Amino acid sequence: MQTHRKRNGFGYCRVSSVGQSAEDKDGVVRQETAIRKWAAANNVRIARWFRDSVSGTKDLENRPALQELITALHGNGTKLVLIEKLDRLARDLMIQESILADMRRNGFELISVAEPDLCSDDPTRVLLRQMMGAFAEYERKVIVQKLRGARQRAKAARPGYREGRKPFGFRPGEAETVERITELRSQGYTLAKITEILHAENRKPRAGERWFEKQIARVLQRNNDAAGANA
Repeated sequence: MQTHRKRNGFGYCRVSSVGQSAEDKDGVVRQETAIRKWAAANNVRIARWFRDSVSGTKDLENRPALQELITALHGNGTKLVLIEKLDRLARDLMIQESILADMRRNGFELISVAEPDLCSDDPTRVLLRQMMGAFAEYERKVIVQKLRGARQRAKAARPGYREGRKPFGFRPGEAETVERITELRSQGYTLAKITEILHAENRKPRAGERWFEKQIARVLQRNNDAAGANA
């Protein structure tokens, strides 16, 4: 009976922060489990793992494990890379497509195990991939727009309205933290765990050195109210 020789492949995982790598729905353990399962079913041996703890909006220069992966692809003969989903490669559409194009130019193969045919050059697949990337990029930006829209409507509805102290999220640099809080909550984190992660990432509230659960709850409530007003 003829047996097929196993292919070597590299596994790549990405989480948004160091705090995520211990436990989270999009964590390294879950990603590696999905990759290992696909590899076992498709006669692939994971020769090496590469793990980044960084936002998917960062370019290649700020993704050390991804840089190391590209170097290894050029160096030791392994040409296959396995990821769990395309958004683990990058959430920014332009970065995602740039990495895919560079891999193809060099004869490397990338497989998303949850979307195994999504990386092909078929026009329909290219369109679908780009749409998914655009949606991921849109999600990152929509929170600020919702908050701004709610604020403008409140102002217009009250003649002579004088704006008081702006809530957290309206000053420069705060919108990114609001987005991060919302992302963590959507992944099932408790308020206490979110405060720990924000502290580990050095994301501070407007006053004080660290967040408290009540502050997190207020930020989430304001974001939910803004989303409901825009629905």
